Amino acid sequence: MIGYYFITDAGLSRRGNISDVKNALAAGVKIIQYRNKNAAARQMYEEALKLRKLCKGRILLINDRLDIALAVGADGVHLGQKDLPYQIARKILGRKKIIGLTVHNLKEARQAQRWGADYIGVAPVFPTNTKSDAVRAVGIKLIREIKARLSIPVVALGGVNLSNAKDIIRAGADGLCAISAVVTKKDVRAQIQKYQRLFQDA
Repeated sequence: MIGYYFITDAGLSRRGNISDVKNALAAGVKIIQYRNKNAAARQMYEEALKLRKLCKGRILLINDRLDIALAVGADGVHLGQKDLPYQIARKILGRKKIIGLTVHNLKEARQAQRWGADYIGVAPVFPTNTKSDAVRAVGIKLIREIKARLSIPVVALGGVNLSNAKDIIRAGADGLCAISAVVTKKDVRAQIQKYQRLFQDA
């Protein structure tokens, strides 16, 4: 079980990525994904390096950027369908690193498992404003279909909040991420713990 999966968002955050990650770790989060679409490479490197030190004993993944992941010694990357092909990323990173893939349908999920991806992010489950290039919401039904047919771990992404998180977990998701519903709040740690408790209750 992955539980709450944390993704940074400097544009939405009240206190910044470093503060948010500290709170996420304090809340028991196992996986941190560093995503910063608007930063220059140097800024990303410096911030990711700080996060690498903070995440000792946990998993740090870098969104899209293999160069940053390699430079800071991250545990792996998370890739979208339009990013560097999985096979190339695997060749560069090797078998010991983690690679997660975003999928939008059962066909892409099957392909991700066939390739050997470590997990998939099903997205967006619900409509979201967090990503400007987000595709049409896929719904909880897709999570159920993937869990019924495949063995790959599933993380639900996009439009997640406390009102729909229970349904996502009931559908079989191994993890979920709510970004705007967490990093825009005053107490990030407390918000994450609410999601963590949902997995514990399940």
